[in-house]
Amino acid sequence: MSNLTYLTQEGFRKLKEELEHLKLVERPRITNMIAEARDKGDLSENAEYDAAKDAQGMLEMKIAQMEEQVASCRIIDETKIDSSKVQILSKVKIKNLTNKTTVTYMLVAESEANLKEGKISVNTPIAKALMGKKKGDVVEVTVPSGKMSMEILEISR
Repeated sequence: MSNLTYLTQEGFRKLKEELEHLKLVERPRITNMIAEARDKGDLSENAEYDAAKDAQGMLEMKIAQMEEQVASCRIIDETKIDSSKVQILSKVKIKNLTNKTTVTYMLVAESEANLKEGKISVNTPIAKALMGKKKGDVVEVTVPSGKMSMEILEISR
């Protein structure tokens, strides 16, 4: 059985759009590349044909993985998120107690993570340390640069 993936409605829509793009645009493009390479003659010494077949294999593997993800995902109703503690889809304002900087992160599924948008995966060390904590809690976490202490200033959805 596959692992469940939790997504927002927006994340699910993007996943479905990407899957459709792969099936309806990329798959025919690679099929055309294979046909063109086949028309060039001897397949045993045709590097273009080999490259196109490899690309087709990789694409089909990606499509299969995405179809499995779509089949095993659960859409989270953002209106039902409890904002008294940190959980997936929480927006958490934290203060780094070492350098006194404040930052806000939204904890999302790995497939929706985007640091530029302030969205971090629930699988990151910071998110794992924050999960289940409440406003005012001080949390210690080990990140690649060392240990970090942070205080939860605010939790919202």
